[in-house]
Amino acid sequence: MTTEAKPSPRERLLEAAATLTYRDGVGIGIEALCKAAGVSKRSMYQLFDSKDELLAASLERSASAYVATLLPAAGDGRSPRERILHVFKQVELQAGAPEFRGCRYLAVQIELKDQSHPASRVARQVKENLTGFFRSEAEQGGASDPGLLARQLSVVFDGASARAGIGADTLTGLIAPTVAALLDTAGVR
Repeated sequence: MTTEAKPSPRERLLEAAATLTYRDGVGIGIEALCKAAGVSKRSMYQLFDSKDELLAASLERSASAYVATLLPAAGDGRSPRERILHVFKQVELQAGAPEFRGCRYLAVQIELKDQSHPASRVARQVKENLTGFFRSEAEQGGASDPGLLARQLSVVFDGASARAGIGADTLTGLIAPTVAALLDTAGVR
């Protein structure tokens, strides 16, 4: 018989921060975070110097899983065009879930407004990495201006995520043709 080990207080805090800030925003209080994690405030402050550090660590912890759900596997044999479209198909799929609130990394940057905040720095890096992926694929696909296309794709990604996240629009039938038109205009194969 195997027994699953109970997650550590640190892991429970990171998970509570990820869940609650995605659902309720970064303004969630320390009491609520500690209560959800089943951890005392004293323990939280022994593990993290501040709520800001907890938020940053939570975002960092979820970044690789987030990227893994969006980006295609390296060297999967698909064309750059198909690889870019894959990202937007994933967003469309995620946006169909009732708990979808948009891109957590964009939301953190918008809510915090302070670019020097530790969580904002983590979020900015994740978003810059996504733009970097778009640029790399655009270059490989022969885009006339890979940098511009990467920025355009990031704007579409963020706008689509935000609009779907607030329930203002559905992405089905909207995002793929929009991205395809950008790729066509840029000459991406």
